[in-house]
Amino acid sequence: MADADDAALAPILTKLAAARTRLIMERPFLGALVMHLPLKVGGEWCTTTGTDAQAFYFNPKFIDNLNLAQTQFVLAHEAMHCAMGHTHRRQHRVKRRWDVACDHAVNLILIEEGLKPPLHGILADQNFMTLSAEEIYPLIPEDTPEESFDQHIFDDDNEAGASPDDSQRQDNPDAGDAGGQGKEGQSEAEQTQGSGSQPSQKPNELSPSEREELAEQWKNRLAAAAQAARQAGKLSQSMMRWVDGMLAPNLPWRALLARFFAVNQRDDYSWRRPSRREGDALLPRLSSEGLDVVAAIDTSGSISDEELREFVSELDALKGQVRAKVTLLACDNHVADAAPWEFEPWDTMQLPVEIAGGGGTDFRPVFDWVENENRNPAMLVYFTDAEGDFPALPPNYPVIWLVKGKGAVPWGERVQLN
Repeated sequence: MADADDAALAPILTKLAAARTRLIMERPFLGALVMHLPLKVGGEWCTTTGTDAQAFYFNPKFIDNLNLAQTQFVLAHEAMHCAMGHTHRRQHRVKRRWDVACDHAVNLILIEEGLKPPLHGILADQNFMTLSAEEIYPLIPEDTPEESFDQHIFDDDNEAGASPDDSQRQDNPDAGDAGGQGKEGQSEAEQTQGSGSQPSQKPNELSPSEREELAEQWKNRLAAAAQAARQAGKLSQSMMRWVDGMLAPNLPWRALLARFFAVNQRDDYSWRRPSRREGDALLPRLSSEGLDVVAAIDTSGSISDEELREFVSELDALKGQVRAKVTLLACDNHVADAAPWEFEPWDTMQLPVEIAGGGGTDFRPVFDWVENENRNPAMLVYFTDAEGDFPALPPNYPVIWLVKGKGAVPWGERVQLN
């Protein structure tokens, strides 16, 4: 009986090995990542494919119904979950919605790379293109009928969210070395032949420390695989941008905004005559004129009230530190009638209650307002999704775009809201 099972499994393993080899030849970046997942037959719990970031689990009947190109897709799909850090980024999120968001994020990248997905059950909403799983998650309805086609065996299956320990984890994905071996020390032949016909038990849940260790390993694998593929000239521009975004250090937007405020603070030395009580010597003293800041908020409907309040609250804290006067504008396709709202350094900033919006997005009215008012601010900070009409030319003062989403800006400094 065991011999019959082995004979039936042999063509499945051959197909998986061939698909993996073709990935290595045609797409070395993805192939290097796939080689870190030994092939294992899944038990009854595995209806399609799955991963726990340590192995690629598969249902032989599912693989048997795929062609070679589709087999490449599912192999790359599981490796990308690991490389993108989905094993440890769920935090407080509901597992079902998180799994759906992760599948959209992975599948859109692979389809853009030209891989051919199975015909049914693949989640790839084009509206989510370029978004991360964290950005897709709130766009997934709580009662979504969508399901991931594979099994994500990253942590416990509770639907309420991850444990308190997980909520302390970073959102940055992890990744390591990209040699031609999978589970450290195993050759390709050992990985394939070691699968065996005996279905494996569902893997035990990993501890938080084990997930962190795996995350660091995959971060290193991602970096090494990308470097090797880039040197070989076989890393596409879109994949290169994604890898750079994954590996680049993510500084909180608050820290970056504070840095811009500090750099633009107009501190200088004053030689004014001191008071007689201070003595006869004329010594330079450090003085500040403070900052004149114009802050604009996008009210076209893409930014939530909670996010606007958070932005205004952060501005309030920063303006007190650098003695800034803030002029607040609200704009969708025109500046709000009730604007501007002026706040001195000692005033408490609050989101105005009379803000209206919901129209299209046009950034030009804000810059027109500044010009018409003959203002020359130390900087202009614009909180937006960057999906709208920009002025053709930048102004002669610094502009900082605090961007929610992946929208690009034609000029100025772009700070990602993460």
